[in-house]
Parts: sequence; structure tokens; C-alpha cells
Amino acid sequence: MAAEREGGMVKKGHEEGLKLATSLLEEFGLPLGLLPLEKVVEVGFVRNTGYMWVVQEKKVEHSFKMVSKLVSYDTDIHGYVEKKRIRKLKGVKARELLLWPPVNEIVVDDNPATGKIHFKSLAGVTKTFPVEAFAAGQ
Repeated sequence: MAAEREGGMVKKGHEEGLKLATSLLEEFGLPLGLLPLEKVVEVGFVRNTGYMWVVQEKKVEHSFKMVSKLVSYDTDIHGYVEKKRIRKLKGVKARELLLWPPVNEIVVDDNPATGKIHFKSLAGVTKTFPVEAFAAGQ
């Protein structure tokens, strides 16, 4: 894990960490409400690989009301951020009935007119929602 973080920009503390996380979501065309973080310890990003990590004090469960979706964010979240996409994501689970399959990839449609975001799990399950459901403040 340490090797992946080498040469990364790191922001410590909630304010600074949240600022970096939000600016990265914005830069890569991802919805700003995608990471509803609380009590951030640190956020880091390695520009040349796209590796991003978030460490928060405790696990957070957030309900995206517009799509009635409960999502769990672990204390350690990491993955690779690209334009309109996060791949090899770890630490995020979306509730499906009584199961919590891990979300390992998030992709936003290239066509803004469709306005869709896709959450893929290793189990082969893909869920699609309107991007605006994950806007800041949702």
C-alpha cells in the first residue's frame, strides 16, 4: 500500500482533506456528493498513477435519498481516479436487499445528456442512477 502512495500529495485533517477530495471529483468529472465524508484524517492523490486514498475516523453510512440507496464508506477508501471513472475501488459498499456487495468501479456516462452514473461490483452487478442523485448535498 505504501508503494502506491509514494510521491503523492497528502492533505491532513478534515477541512484540507475534504477540499482535495472535492477538487479531484470536480477535475475528473465525477459528482461532488459521491464521497460524503465525515471526520477526514487524510486524503492523498498520486498524479502520475491516479491513485487516490481517503482515511476517515469512522465508517460512514449515507443515504442518497433521490435513489433510495444506502451506501457504506469504510475508514479506508482507495482506488484509481480517471476522467469520469474510479476503478479498483475499495472501501465502498452499496446496500442491495440484505447484502452489501463491494462497489469496485464507478463510471459516469461521457454523454452529459444521458446524465447516468454506473456502480459496478465484482459480483457482476451493475446499478445505474441519475448523476444528479449524487450531487453535493444529496
